[in-house]
Amino acid sequence: MILTKLSAQSDKKALLKKIGSTLEGERIMIDKMQMHYFYIKDLRTPAANILKQDALSIGAELAVEKDTILCKEEHVDALLIANDKQLKILSKKELMQPFGLKQLALGLKEHLLAKEFEPKIMGVLNANADSFYHDSHTSSKNIAIMIEKMIEEGADIIDIGAVSSRPGAQKVSEEEEFRRLKLIIDNIYLGNYTDRVEFSLDSYALKPLEYALDKGFSIVNDITGLSSNKVCELAATYRAKVVLMHMQGTPQTMQINPHYNNLIDEVDSFFKERLTKAESYGIKEVILDVGLGFGKSLEHNLLLLKHLGHFRHFGREILVGASRKSMIDMIQPTPIEERLPATLALHLKAVEEGASILRVHDVKAHQQALSIYHALDGVSV
Repeated sequence: MILTKLSAQSDKKALLKKIGSTLEGERIMIDKMQMHYFYIKDLRTPAANILKQDALSIGAELAVEKDTILCKEEHVDALLIANDKQLKILSKKELMQPFGLKQLALGLKEHLLAKEFEPKIMGVLNANADSFYHDSHTSSKNIAIMIEKMIEEGADIIDIGAVSSRPGAQKVSEEEEFRRLKLIIDNIYLGNYTDRVEFSLDSYALKPLEYALDKGFSIVNDITGLSSNKVCELAATYRAKVVLMHMQGTPQTMQINPHYNNLIDEVDSFFKERLTKAESYGIKEVILDVGLGFGKSLEHNLLLLKHLGHFRHFGREILVGASRKSMIDMIQPTPIEERLPATLALHLKAVEEGASILRVHDVKAHQQALSIYHALDGVSV
């Protein structure tokens, strides 16, 4: 007999096939092999007692404060621990229960139905000379060379920007932004590059956005999270995808003591509100971006990365952009030019937690890292 401890990330289907499990057995077992942990805040005490009994009855667990059964407090916090099968049962059982458990059941169901997306690489090119990473700078003269290079290296999307959004960046007029972008967009259009790869414009200004969309760009990357009704109308008119990013404050103020009472909940509420707005304008495809570095402390950034999976319940692709950002320098002082290894570590963790689009300066390195990640994911004993 040989005993082997397996990784929690092992390919479950491959393992079950290897031992000769039936299709029905495979379906049942896979539901038992994925564990979930939900922190439930301000759960009504009677609901906690009902939920605990229901959880225990199916082999799941609800951890609560020791005197919860006495109902001394009106609300308690709880930790639900369950696998896929148990969550499916609970999400049905709690639909019939009072004290807010129906709402909890619907939330659990959303998480169970979360979609899987194949990771993509979004390469970054900047038409502004004050970009924080100089090697991402492009112009109308070298745009074709840089695009060809990114396509060859494996970019799925290329994101073009002309205004810095780093902390404390100076505002730029819409006319100046358009002036920086026009020839670059023209060259992309004339080179038929939009037939080979998706293009995104990192902007919330109407004139450059309309010009880019008219020339074949298909994604609006809006750091203001669709705060402008006009941008909503424009995106809907061109049937464009929208990257909806969370930011606290503005680039000029966002890093002045960012504060949240409950970070995950507040970002979640923001996405919920803005998705409703997008849908009201007829915008069909929305990508969510938690906005690392945009009104976030180092702790906030790391917390969001570690819990990206929470936002999968929206059923949307999740974009993460940690490429060479100052959060790396906060962990270990490192010049911008030397931050690629840390960037790869952050982005691979993001993919593991549910990110499906990585916004990067280094396409080739990320394509190689994702290839290794997928190779590891496909290996079983």
